[in-house]
Amino acid sequence: MAVVTNATSFARSGLADFIIQRITAVIIGVYSVVVTLFFLGNPNLDHGELTTWFGGIGMQIFTTAAVLSTAAHAWIGLWTVGTDYLMPGQIGPSATSIRFVYQLGCIVILFVYVLWAMKLVWSL
Repeated sequence: MAVVTNATSFARSGLADFIIQRITAVIIGVYSVVVTLFFLGNPNLDHGELTTWFGGIGMQIFTTAAVLSTAAHAWIGLWTVGTDYLMPGQIGPSATSIRFVYQLGCIVILFVYVLWAMKLVWSL
């Protein structure tokens, strides 16, 4: 059975990854509650009001934190799934190649997600 090192994990240790996931989950949760309450409290929003709210520097920073938290949270989870289930014992001798392609795909998707979100957030 091959042992997967943490060379591509987000942090240097499992404990650090665990703590990062918990912190990012709190940020994502608080952001979701704030946005939901804003929409519930303003049922007749128009585009201008929404743009003004999301265009404020506080909301831009908060949205940036939520986007980066989502990317970090997703990467840790996806990396863990890849290293736990894409192993030679599970899928055969091509597991390392498959895991590499899987991780590369995850990185590309998360990178595009962050770039796209930053373009939307900071160009309002």
